Amino acid sequence: MSNAIRFYEFGGTSVLRWENSEVSEPGPGEALIRHEAIGVNFVDIYQRNGLYKIPLPAIAGNEGAGVVEAVGVGVTHIKTGSRVVYAGRIGSYCEKRIIAADRLCTIPDDLTFEQCAAMMLKGLTVQYLIRRTYQVKQGDTVLFHAAAGGVGGIACQWLKALGATVIGTAGSAEKCSIALRHGADYCINYTTENIVERVREITNGNGVPVVYDSVGKDTFEASLKCLSPFGLLVSFGNASGPVPPFELGMLAQHGSLYVTRPTLATYTENRSDLEPMAQELFEIVRSGKVKIDINQRYTLKDAARAHSDLENRRTTGASILLPH
Repeated sequence: MSNAIRFYEFGGTSVLRWENSEVSEPGPGEALIRHEAIGVNFVDIYQRNGLYKIPLPAIAGNEGAGVVEAVGVGVTHIKTGSRVVYAGRIGSYCEKRIIAADRLCTIPDDLTFEQCAAMMLKGLTVQYLIRRTYQVKQGDTVLFHAAAGGVGGIACQWLKALGATVIGTAGSAEKCSIALRHGADYCINYTTENIVERVREITNGNGVPVVYDSVGKDTFEASLKCLSPFGLLVSFGNASGPVPPFELGMLAQHGSLYVTRPTLATYTENRSDLEPMAQELFEIVRSGKVKIDINQRYTLKDAARAHSDLENRRTTGASILLPH
């Protein structure tokens, strides 16, 4: 028997229920894992509130780290006792679960369960954003919204390690100071400064070749206006709500721009992609060039409060749930 956070309808944090959950033996290609730490991410909220439609009822959460308790037939890359982590598989807000073994990556000995649960989904997201969606090069200047958040904190550090100039945005002076500590060269406080004007000022009117935008509705138009000709807007989240329909001609007006809406699921669908992405993430963290800030810890039973804090922008860095 395992305890889990389940929801039966879309809505606010009140739909989350603490319940018993039956856990079976792993079938072929599967593993049974006992969670030691669980990541909290905006995608968990989008699934709970119905912005991203998923089959119901569902156990919340998409990321966890723990110990393998059993494996099914055909599983060879892990065994009972292996320390593992995964991201992008719904159902992590629980003490134990069955999961497809090919989604599990072995945790290096010098990384902790908490570090890995806090960084896997966010870190893999940063990896594909800056290494594949747009391959950031030394000397590039990039704009990264929500630079004080969990994804933003990893991104600022990793971008600096690549030799980029980083312009971040955040919603307060305190959060801007966090972004600057993470390596942002500039941080625009969007409550007191005009994002487009500041970016143009910083870049001598040129704009930036790429904008990474997880905010969505509130920043979409400004993001387009910050791009240089032929620039790329990478829209990868909707913290302020989904981007409304827009006239495609806007891309022409602002300089033959590109827009993409990537997902981690697509980039990690094949294990042949997932494994090297995870290894690159592990290595950048082990090198000390990227540090994982876990600034909020909650018990698993208190997942609703974790969601409320994240939704209302009361958090910085990463948040995790502890099942015991």
